[in-house]
Amino acid sequence: MKNKKAAVRSVKKIRFIETFFQTNDLITAKQMLSSIMQYAVNGKDWLKKDPSVILQFHQSLCIFIREGYMISKKTKKWKVNLPSDTNFPMMKGSLSDEEYENPLLVFKRAFKKYSIKEFEYFISGIVYFSQKIYRHGPESNLVRPYIHLTKMLDAAYLILERGVQKKVITKKIK
Repeated sequence: MKNKKAAVRSVKKIRFIETFFQTNDLITAKQMLSSIMQYAVNGKDWLKKDPSVILQFHQSLCIFIREGYMISKKTKKWKVNLPSDTNFPMMKGSLSDEEYENPLLVFKRAFKKYSIKEFEYFISGIVYFSQKIYRHGPESNLVRPYIHLTKMLDAAYLILERGVQKKVITKKIK
């Protein structure tokens, strides 16, 4: 009972994940990101969705990235609860075994490789190029930021499902 209360308090600290997945469920968010990415890379057609839906998704991803950066800074202070025996292997999504065990690693690795501005530039770029037909497409590598963002979505969902708690830091007495 005590651990559940601590986990609930910690989940409140990362409420943005809950808010993000209230407006975008995991599958829909990953499909939308994939569609935007496909049309951005294709260049011969544009995404025929309501632009307001795409703008809302763009803004929620930007907030997601900024909050994900804050999570990456808390990897030493937080601990994700261990997966229960009822979790299925399909819940791993795009995560490795190590990342599935500790989803906080995904955020740490992503922000070690790319800055917030680089992720926001990536998102803005793919949204821009998915909305029009063009001759010359994006100039940068879009695959790696896309993979990191997909992994962050999977990791955030796992964190929401399992909950987090503060790590108990014990000091060694000499």
